[in-house]
Order: sequence, then structure tokens, then C-alpha cells
Amino acid sequence: MEILHYLDEGYGYQIAKMYNEIFPTATQRSIYYNLQKGLLTKEIQVHRIKEETGDFSWGSMVEKKYYSLGKNAEPTGEKRVQDFFKKYKKEASTSKFTSFVDKFRKGK
Repeated sequence: MEILHYLDEGYGYQIAKMYNEIFPTATQRSIYYNLQKGLLTKEIQVHRIKEETGDFSWGSMVEKKYYSLGKNAEPTGEKRVQDFFKKYKKEASTSKFTSFVDKFRKGK
């Protein structure tokens, strides 16, 4: 939820990558589980669903669910997340996400 507070909206894989940069490593399954749990508690909502084409290992199309904060969300302003996003917004655009993560790792 804290990541979505600063990100505004994001898809599962993107959220998982950011989470693993900020906090101790968690599996993608755990991240997706918590996104689904957040949907049930209305802390998170599906913002939009977008189909994207590309050269993926499983085919040429992917359906991305973009999540945002729901009406019951109560973000606390976690300092580690805030610090990550200060750097993220300064250096990265969504198309350069992977290169930003690489730079962020080197700075640790």
C-alpha cells in the first residue's frame, strides 16, 4: 500500500520489483496475494486493465492490471518508501524502470 501511495498506480510486477528493492525480498506470489487481499479489504482497487504487445517468453501479448489505492487505504508515509521514490522520480521514467533499479542497487 505504501508503494502505491507514492506511485499512484502500478502493475503487479512493477510493485514487486520496487518492494524487493526497499524491503526484504518477498516472492511475487506473496505480493500478488497481498494485492488480492487489498482488493477484498478495499485498501487497493484495480485502476485499469491494459493489454500490451511485445516479445514475451509466453507469447506476444500480456494483460496488465494496474492497481491504485482504494477508499479504505491508510498509508503511513513509510520513510524507506519515501526515500526510494525521491530517487525514483528524480531519475526514472516508466520506460527506464529497470535501469533505475540497477542504479539504485549500486547505491546501496
